[in-house]
Amino acid sequence: MDAPQLVENFLQALTAGLSTGAIYGLLCVGLSLIFGVMRVINFAQGDFMMLGMYVAFYAFAVLGGEAAFGAYLAPYLSALLAGPAIFLAGILVHGLLVSRVSGMRASALAAEGHYAQLILTLGIALVLQNGALWLFGSTPVSIQTPLASEAWAVGPLYGDRIEVFVNQGQAVAAAIAIGVVVGFVALMNRTRLGKALRAAADNPVAATYMGIDVARAHRLAFGLGVGITAVGGGLLASGVSFQPYAGLEYVIVMYAGVVLGGLGSVSGAFLGGLTIGLIQQLSTLFLPNQLQNAAIFVMFLAIVLLRPQGMFGAASRRT
Repeated sequence: MDAPQLVENFLQALTAGLSTGAIYGLLCVGLSLIFGVMRVINFAQGDFMMLGMYVAFYAFAVLGGEAAFGAYLAPYLSALLAGPAIFLAGILVHGLLVSRVSGMRASALAAEGHYAQLILTLGIALVLQNGALWLFGSTPVSIQTPLASEAWAVGPLYGDRIEVFVNQGQAVAAAIAIGVVVGFVALMNRTRLGKALRAAADNPVAATYMGIDVARAHRLAFGLGVGITAVGGGLLASGVSFQPYAGLEYVIVMYAGVVLGGLGSVSGAFLGGLTIGLIQQLSTLFLPNQLQNAAIFVMFLAIVLLRPQGMFGAASRRT
């Protein structure tokens, strides 16, 4: 293989990695928000993402989204609709279940609080998976959009020997993912709600003394976290097929991205997810497709060994 062909393959993988990584980054932001505010490791995050996929699918195919907005626009509006729907589901799940093992109530459980959280979120994951299997069946589905089979051509470059194709569906989904992340960062930095969430994350006791309802902040953080991840799931649904156990694959990607970026850092989580997407696609240049996840975990282990706080996290000293 000559040099121009190698360059073309690299640029093609880089383009695909950036598009995929932007959506992975959005998934990681939702997970990072829940951990950053509530200090809860939510193993059901991937299954809320899966529910977001099905909400987007049914909004597109069954509730008339395609007929109302067209095959080009409807898939992405359906993905955005998944966010509020799963936000409400997250609020309900937090109020009924998660609130009993997190926040101020978790202090009563002492050292066993984290065990209760892990067992509860694993149980929620199993209920969501099997409930979705019962409701939706095991047949893989996807949202069919014409943009997924269309591409922009960049080039030819280097005479006529290099030409890169950018999948239009992936590019639009990546742009929406970046827009959602920017909007969320603006909400966290410029609104009273965002300041209340950050105060509840930094020091719940002091936030309570300042008149902030920490329980409400945790409830909103959980709802926003799963809602943001559901939007990412809806965007993924326009490019890949899925079934009720799809969350198992992506929850691994989410945790790897959050740890790579630095636990509790929203910007770090997005960049961590972007890095995962790049590693996954660039690894195809020298590894079989079946070993993409192996490349991710090699990078993951290297970061854990060399920089345990993550690439973009700050080191802290425990006293």
